[in-house]
Amino acid sequence: MALLRVEWCGHSYLVVKVEGGPVIALDPHDGGSIGLPECRVNADYTLITHTHFDHNAKEMSGGTVIVKRLGEFRVGDVKVAGYKFYHDKASGALRGDTAAYIIEVDGIRIAHMGDIGHVPPIGMLTPFEGVDILALPVGGVYTIDALEANTIVELVKPKLVIPLHFWMPGVTLPLDTLDRFLNTSKSRRLRLEKAVVELEGPPSVERTTIIIPSKTVSGARVLP
Repeated sequence: MALLRVEWCGHSYLVVKVEGGPVIALDPHDGGSIGLPECRVNADYTLITHTHFDHNAKEMSGGTVIVKRLGEFRVGDVKVAGYKFYHDKASGALRGDTAAYIIEVDGIRIAHMGDIGHVPPIGMLTPFEGVDILALPVGGVYTIDALEANTIVELVKPKLVIPLHFWMPGVTLPLDTLDRFLNTSKSRRLRLEKAVVELEGPPSVERTTIIIPSKTVSGARVLP
């Protein structure tokens, strides 16, 4: 089974590194435009959920760029599936739509929910049920808020949760803090020094666990 390394670069920027396989970046930001350090990687593929400036800095990651692609496809030998959701509660009338991606390697599934802005009907979430890692926005304002994010977590029941798109020291966007999400969550917490998760198989956790790093991989402080 391949070793998977999942790194969080702040905001909604994830990097998935597959041992013996591709490096996949998701929703890269450029750092300076949102008040965070740069996070440059040499990705083989960059998956973008939508083209807003804070998710579309493909120059930071490079590789083959795939924007808002739906359905099943492959990046190298890795299976990916894209699903359509809305960036708001008005069926996209305010901010358009967003893709969400599920990346699958050796049966391990990693889901990135993009800038989802609504709690979908349970049927739309069926493909995400029981994923090993669920990365989703929690900071409200432009996306789902803390309560809505926790509703999705409770519906999907992932093993690990990586919170995205919330206010951190230096961030110039008016987002809610991570504490709002944590204070409304019933999930277990796991505190890490850096935002890196390594898996050689499905996570061995008894119940949903939220990953809370003190710093991103690029050194940005997560909590005030």
